[in-house]
Amino acid sequence: MSVDQATVRRIARLARIRISDNEVPKLEGELNRILDWIELLGEVDTENVEPMTSVVSMQMRKREDAVTDGGYPERVTANAPQSDDNFFMVPKVVE
Repeated sequence: MSVDQATVRRIARLARIRISDNEVPKLEGELNRILDWIELLGEVDTENVEPMTSVVSMQMRKREDAVTDGGYPERVTANAPQSDDNFFMVPKVVE
């Protein structure tokens, strides 16, 4: 895959990054090198490699999957513009 200057300008516009005309060729080269490196990663044989969550072998800490109210609903709704009985009050948006 290759990126041209028009694509660099489009990416910059979508990312809302202002770039000058003399920066476009440099960014074009950088993006093409990044994409070339990513294509190289696709050639790596990962057939017998187990998925891992960390480079260090460890057990993931897990918490109990339980629904709670947090224990302090007054603090949760303290900054709300309007609340009633520890619930957020919002204006009706659908008629």
